[in-house]
Amino acid sequence: MASTHLCHQISRPPQGRSVCFRRVTTAKPSGISLPPPKYVGNNRSLAVRTQTHLKWALRLSIVDQSPPTSTIDMKQLVNFLYDDLPHLFDDQGIDRTAYDDQVKFRDPITKHDSIGGYLFNIGLLKNLFRPHFQLHWVKQTGPYEITTRWTMVMSFILLPWKPELVFTGTSIMGVNPATGKFCSHLDFWDSIQKNDYFSLEGLLDVIKQLRIYKTPDLETPKYQILKRTANYEVRKYSPFIVVETDGDKLSGSTGFNDVAGYIFGKNSTMEKIPMTTPVFTQAFDADKSKVSIQIVLPLEKEMSSLPDPNQEAISLRKEEGGIAAVSKFSGKPMEDIVQEKEKALRSNLIRDGLKPKMGCLLARYNDPGRTWSSIMRNEVLIWLEEFSLD
Repeated sequence: MASTHLCHQISRPPQGRSVCFRRVTTAKPSGISLPPPKYVGNNRSLAVRTQTHLKWALRLSIVDQSPPTSTIDMKQLVNFLYDDLPHLFDDQGIDRTAYDDQVKFRDPITKHDSIGGYLFNIGLLKNLFRPHFQLHWVKQTGPYEITTRWTMVMSFILLPWKPELVFTGTSIMGVNPATGKFCSHLDFWDSIQKNDYFSLEGLLDVIKQLRIYKTPDLETPKYQILKRTANYEVRKYSPFIVVETDGDKLSGSTGFNDVAGYIFGKNSTMEKIPMTTPVFTQAFDADKSKVSIQIVLPLEKEMSSLPDPNQEAISLRKEEGGIAAVSKFSGKPMEDIVQEKEKALRSNLIRDGLKPKMGCLLARYNDPGRTWSSIMRNEVLIWLEEFSLD
């Protein structure tokens, strides 16, 4: 289940088993960039990120990393995966001829020992979850080892509220030196520490994501989920335009009627503009003394074509987007709750070596008069100075 598109691998190397050790380190963010391919020598293993940041990781090697000289073109296999993996869940599908018949797939809650079983599970996920798979990068990480980084977003269509499940992580793919085909596939999720099969932590991570959140069927700002940890998501937002005015506090509604009036026709051309979600309140400084309340305008709108506000206190502004860390929660977003969520998110980001900017946003997706508080969707967002998918 989940992320089985790039499953765990524990394979039998052609020249006997070897045990690999590698010290785990936390990469320093250096902008949203793709690092150049690199690998280390014999008996290499995957660097598993943990909350302690420094830990020894132990696993069976995918394949013997020092076999006799082979003519396998690893660069060609990297390029092949760039082309092939995006078809994981579409009608074309992946090329099964690139895998050994007896290939080891593992993720925290799923395992398969043949290409047939793996493809069957892909079909099951496709029918039950409508998954969307995004490949971030592929690079060689050993003489016969390739690592990929990906995001998968799935909607569980069998449940009435169609919960969204998000998994991000890396997959280690072993190449059989004798055949030039993939012989093993090992998945690591960013949201858990215990990635070995069978992971109770992994199962609980899936169950946690099945909870009910009500998201209105309205247009929202566009974003890509780059990484999901146990405590927050990292998203890349595209630019969007807001109509805004001064507010009083993050959880307040002061000024909402004014900005809502703009989209309901109280503007220079009396144009009615479709409602979107969420409603943002943004604090621009550390003590949250300056707050604005904002409604996002439809994405097809351009600044040059929008009508002017009728009130001097209302303004239009283009938000350039960027990388934001997001913490999601339900219930009524009372001021003390929002403040605590922002504090916890900022603390987690600093702990993980990221650089949060000053201020934050509260995103409220629901009409509080028409939505049960238990299923409200709220989010706290903090923009990041930089971020790297290492």
